[in-house]
Amino acid sequence: MRIWIAVPLLALAACNVSKDDNGTTVSFDQDKAENTLDTVGDEVQNAGSAIVEDVKETGDKVQNEVGDVDVKVDNDGNAAN
Repeated sequence: MRIWIAVPLLALAACNVSKDDNGTTVSFDQDKAENTLDTVGDEVQNAGSAIVEDVKETGDKVQNEVGDVDVKVDNDGNAAN
């Protein structure tokens, strides 16, 4: 849902405003919008990759700390030691 906050800001970043004696002109620059979206997409991908790498490293640390645990289960579905 937070993306809906960013969309107007991205659209605003693609606007060109020019002012002369007769008034102000606002125009939308499609190339600028596409470049901004490409940059945002790259940053999101980099952030996602960093999160995945952190999760993998944390999982490896937990595995090294805990090790493997064997659990035996009897026919009734109760854990047995």
